Amino acid sequence: LNEYSSAIDIKKFLLDDLLSWRIVFINGHYSASISQLESLPDGVCIGSLAEVIKTKSKLPARWLGTIAKQTESLFSALNASVFNDGVLIHIKANIKLDRAIEVIYINQSHEQANLVQTRNLVIVEEGAQATLIEHFMGNDQSLYFHNNLTEISLDRSASLKHYRLQNESPRAYHLSDLNLTQDAGSHYYATALSFGSRWARTDIRTRFENPGAKCELNGLYTVGDKQTCDFHLNVKHNVPGCVSRERFKGLLYGKGRAVFDGRIRVDKQAQQSDAQLSNDNLLLCPSAEVDTKPQLEIYADDVKCSHGTTVGQIDPQQIFYLRSRGIDKAKARQMLCLGFASSIIDSIDISALRLVATEQLNKILITQDEKQ
Repeated sequence: LNEYSSAIDIKKFLLDDLLSWRIVFINGHYSASISQLESLPDGVCIGSLAEVIKTKSKLPARWLGTIAKQTESLFSALNASVFNDGVLIHIKANIKLDRAIEVIYINQSHEQANLVQTRNLVIVEEGAQATLIEHFMGNDQSLYFHNNLTEISLDRSASLKHYRLQNESPRAYHLSDLNLTQDAGSHYYATALSFGSRWARTDIRTRFENPGAKCELNGLYTVGDKQTCDFHLNVKHNVPGCVSRERFKGLLYGKGRAVFDGRIRVDKQAQQSDAQLSNDNLLLCPSAEVDTKPQLEIYADDVKCSHGTTVGQIDPQQIFYLRSRGIDKAKARQMLCLGFASSIIDSIDISALRLVATEQLNKILITQDEKQ
């Protein structure tokens, strides 16, 4: 680990001009030398989950495995049985953090493939507010499987903005299992950006514990040659008066394949639920493929719910309009694709992350146009 840490230029993984607390994991193990956790406020704990467990703290023992059920999947059970490390974030009641928390996962392998298993526990107590940014990064042509499991608990009136940037190695396999519980009046806002890896799957499961909570899930994924990307959402309205919003967009090119499976369940007792789900996909060439399945199960009477999906190609008339204004074909395609993705990117309130997302999308579009 020390050998890897000394060879890594952490600056190239950081967001420009972002004031944050930073914790870094290399191949699933905490790297103290390139993390930055100084000057944490009283009542805030950010650190290595493995190290906290070694101290026999009661906090992980109380929470681990209570939000994510090991029976949900084989890989959740695998992670629970033997994980490398992960982050523990505990924010006590009514603390409002004035800077973001960054969790950076850097994975690299040289001679053989790696199995990287990280496990995270995030607890935001009553009335507390925080912003969490996760970066999943891979170096060069490293081959590895990153199996990530995250449990998040939001107490009454707590608020968490959660951004996830997945840009792993093009040979990597990535699996994220995110599990969330929300108490009354809490607000969870998440945006997932999936650009890298050979195969990536993200499962998001959320459950409302008391009325008046709100959950917003946004996502943008790009899929190209030799890439597969899956998103699976399972949002349960099991108490009255909660709000959920799920909005995901995909850009597909080459022989890329995406799968979107969005499920919202409104139980009989969850009256006055408000749930909306949408998935829009733009195919940049005929060989790309997407399988999309929005699901809405309603067992209550007094609800406001909607769901839908679209799959289409760039409108030739829009290309013609832009070209008639002196814009070349490649630039016109880029402009239309950026316009398609802008509703997701513009919803990010961290300018440095918006810039990274835009630059990465531009890079993908330029590369794709050069191949045509």
